[in-house]
Amino acid sequence: MTIKEKQQEIIDEFAFLDDWEQKYEYIIDLGKELKGLPDDKKTEENLIKGCQSKVWIDAEFREDRLYFNADSDGILPKGIVSLLVSIYSGHTTQEILDSDFDFISQIGLQEFLSPSRANGLMAMTKQIKFYAVAYQLKS
Repeated sequence: MTIKEKQQEIIDEFAFLDDWEQKYEYIIDLGKELKGLPDDKKTEENLIKGCQSKVWIDAEFREDRLYFNADSDGILPKGIVSLLVSIYSGHTTQEILDSDFDFISQIGLQEFLSPSRANGLMAMTKQIKFYAVAYQLKS
C-alpha cells in the first residue's frame, strides 16, 4: 500500500467518527497498539525536540526501506506518533521525501491540538523527513 493510500485510509476512518471525542479515543487506541521502544532506544538522539511530552522516534534502514518505531510518555502523543509510524514505516526514502502531510489538515488534527501539541506534531513529521534524507545520503 502506498503512503497516499494509507493517508486516504486514515482520512476515511476519521470521516466515520462523529466528533472530536471519538477521534481523540481513536488516536489513543492507536497509541495502545504501538509496541514502543526499549529503554536503550529512548536516547537524546531519538528524542523529538519541541514536543510537550517526551516522544522518541527510531529508524532502521533495511532492504532499501525505512522502518520506524516510536514511543511517548503521553497517551495522546503516543497515538499521534503511532499514526505517523503506521503511514511512513516500510517505505523507501524517496517515497517518504515525495510525500506530504496534507492528510493532517484533512482530518483536522492540527485544529484539535493545543499549540504546543501542534508544534510537537510538526516536529515529529520533520524528524521522519530528516531520517529519510539522512538514510538517502548514506546509501
